[in-house]
Amino acid sequence: MLLKRIRRILRNHEPMEFDIEENLKILPKKPGVYLMHADDDEIIYIGKAVNLFNRVHSYFRKNKKSPKIEKMVTHIRYFEYIITDSEMEALVLESNLIKKHRPRYNTMLKDDKSYPYIKVTVKEKYPRILFTRRPQGDTGIEKKSGARLFGPFTSAWAVRDTIELINKIYRLRTCNRSLPRDIDRDRPCLNYHIKQCSGPCKSNCVTEEEYSEAVNGALDFLNGNYAPILDSLKEKMNKASDEMRYEDAAALRDLLNSVNSVAQKQKITFAGDEEDRDVVAMQVEGKEAVIQIFFVRNGRLVGRDHYYMSGVEDQSDKEIMGSFVKQFYSGTPFIPKEIMLEEEIDDQNIIEEWLSKKRGSKVSLLIPRRGMKERLLKLAKKNAELVLSTDREKLRKNEERTAGAAEELARIIGIESADRIESFDISNISGFESVGSMVVFEKGRAKNSDYRKFRIKTVKGPDDYASMEEVLTRRFERLAEAEEEREGDSFVRFPDLILMDGGKGQVNIAIKVLDRLKMDIPVAGMVKDDHHRTRGIYYNNEELPIDDHSECFRLVTRIQDETHRFAIEYHRSLHGKTQLHSILDDIQGIGDARRKGLLREFGSVERIKEASEEELMVVPEMNKRSAEAVYSFFHSK
Repeated sequence: MLLKRIRRILRNHEPMEFDIEENLKILPKKPGVYLMHADDDEIIYIGKAVNLFNRVHSYFRKNKKSPKIEKMVTHIRYFEYIITDSEMEALVLESNLIKKHRPRYNTMLKDDKSYPYIKVTVKEKYPRILFTRRPQGDTGIEKKSGARLFGPFTSAWAVRDTIELINKIYRLRTCNRSLPRDIDRDRPCLNYHIKQCSGPCKSNCVTEEEYSEAVNGALDFLNGNYAPILDSLKEKMNKASDEMRYEDAAALRDLLNSVNSVAQKQKITFAGDEEDRDVVAMQVEGKEAVIQIFFVRNGRLVGRDHYYMSGVEDQSDKEIMGSFVKQFYSGTPFIPKEIMLEEEIDDQNIIEEWLSKKRGSKVSLLIPRRGMKERLLKLAKKNAELVLSTDREKLRKNEERTAGAAEELARIIGIESADRIESFDISNISGFESVGSMVVFEKGRAKNSDYRKFRIKTVKGPDDYASMEEVLTRRFERLAEAEEEREGDSFVRFPDLILMDGGKGQVNIAIKVLDRLKMDIPVAGMVKDDHHRTRGIYYNNEELPIDDHSECFRLVTRIQDETHRFAIEYHRSLHGKTQLHSILDDIQGIGDARRKGLLREFGSVERIKEASEEELMVVPEMNKRSAEAVYSFFHSK
């Protein structure tokens, strides 16, 4: 497996200890993936390389780079890399890591949708037709169960409607009974009695051959061969009418209309061609791009959908489309035989090889120049343009509304601006693992990239005021230190307004911290009523009421709820990871990874106490400074 072959070369470097120049010299000239880190270990960029030495060096040379890359490089504090055996492995690993970490300087697919599929359990004695998402297969066959897969479809409602129609026509079972083991163990269900199931759970109702024939008819239906069932339904309807069984005739007529409706929705796109293909087109404007996909299955256009890509400024169309193809097809369980694009993309050959390996047969990336394929690509392009222009108008109206709410809040408080708001909260359960949260809203909209979490270090027990003082001190001391060093980074911006999740007490704590640091930032509290709902704003020793039907009130409520949610989520994540306290936790610079590494190497705290600095440095997670800290901790007394 890939994970057994890759080697992590650099681990657990702290920014102040990492010498970029020295580590550039030891980069291997091998394929692999590199990860760029900023302060606080944040991964800000992930890329792949055929030659890690050349690729990573290129970021630090004084050559011309795009503004986006220039800005990214200023934030790199250290990098790490993973070598692979081939460029193909690097491509797969890069795609997986980007999807997991979502670095801010990578061009990102914003929508991670899971599409519905129809699954036919053909390996069962009496198969069923089921609804599923993210099936474990990528070639139309599910790997574990061997079930047949049809899709993806863009409408879950349409999939369920189709399954219901097929079960009515072919009278297939919908139960979870294990057949033939459970035959005659229980009475048939209601579907059997209303003639919507042939009753394979009851002996002498339907033979295995008859049921298998019905399943084959259902598979034909799903493959788009509607003629046999249409002819059969017409014949049965006419016979029922001739025999004056008008209720049966009416039911058959309704089924016939349903099948016709499904058949008419399937637009034939390539006469005489039953291939599966995706048609992918793009429209770019500013920092965003919309990718439109048409899903063609068995020669029929069965659906379409669009995706957003963010962070596309200073990116060529080739780079944007290449990022989309890698991210989208790394997650979708179905790979079609053909993927039609507007133009060639970078690494096209290696991507084709990767997709072919996933599908199990040849996959081609095509750039159509004429005929039906080109017309379909142009149609997808027009749809992408329409989505972008429509959403741009919606976004403009939404920005006007949210920015207006921030302006209204500034007027109520009596300050010049509330463009950037930072809000803080503390969460604990009976004093257990107190944590702090900071959320940021700019122009009335949440800015998730600037959110921060704080694990309380100096306060023991449930003291919210002391915990809040620690959080605010750490945040604004860091801001003061980093202001000049990281100029241009939005996180270094001073907030126009600080909102505290609480009243007078929390506001006074914030003012105390700001006074000590000689910072002049307005501070207000978000006051709640007896039912824990937003009531008003506390500012300058008085509570300012807000019209609870206004956009301003809704903005304050959103900020208060988001601050509380973020703190609670962080607290719960820590609660789930909590381990027994170790004496090693009391050593400065020894965190989870180093503690585990030490215990793995020496087996016990007693043996760690007896180790020399040189022996401690043998542990992969340790460096000279941390080894000195451990040795000094146990021997200084």
